Amino acid sequence: DSSDDIEDVSLFDADDDVSRRSKKSKIRHPVASFFHLFFRVSAIVVYLLCELLTSSFIACMVTIILLLSCDFWAVKNITGRLMVGLRWWNQVDDDGRSHWIFEARKVSAQGSKTSSEAESRIFWLGLITCPMIWVIFAFSALFSFKVKWLAVVVMGVVLQGANLYGYIRCKVGSRKNLTSMATNYLGKQFLRQVRFPGFWKPS
Repeated sequence: DSSDDIEDVSLFDADDDVSRRSKKSKIRHPVASFFHLFFRVSAIVVYLLCELLTSSFIACMVTIILLLSCDFWAVKNITGRLMVGLRWWNQVDDDGRSHWIFEARKVSAQGSKTSSEAESRIFWLGLITCPMIWVIFAFSALFSFKVKWLAVVVMGVVLQGANLYGYIRCKVGSRKNLTSMATNYLGKQFLRQVRFPGFWKPS
């Protein structure tokens, strides 16, 4: 009987581990995950193909700016809150001063989160990759002397870069925390160099 009990417990734990992995890999907000990538990828595709599809620069510019604006609003207000539990916004107090607020969802006492690892990967991959692509477009437009496209490309860099900066601030903390992290890191490197001066010298 004791051996049967041990076997039952091991099987139960195995099933529990499988269920935990499935919860972590499951996409709980498929619609939010889709639109997190849809608007920003669509803007990039339209930018690359618009000259092949139409000769109207105004139509292309308006379409790209609309897609970038929809992406900025959706990522800032919906997908960040649902997929990774982060949000940021600007608030004006009674004195007319503007304050930027960065928040992260608190982890429960059991250490559980409502967002999954799959959603987190999708969120950060789209959030980091697309601004880098727009920066490449900016250099390409600048060096190829496509001046008329610079305004569109700069709009992409600004809108998607603003969301990236805001969510990094939410994830890491305030600027004060970033400064203290950098100071602590430099302090540790300095102490290590003082303790082991020959460690940093080339052999």
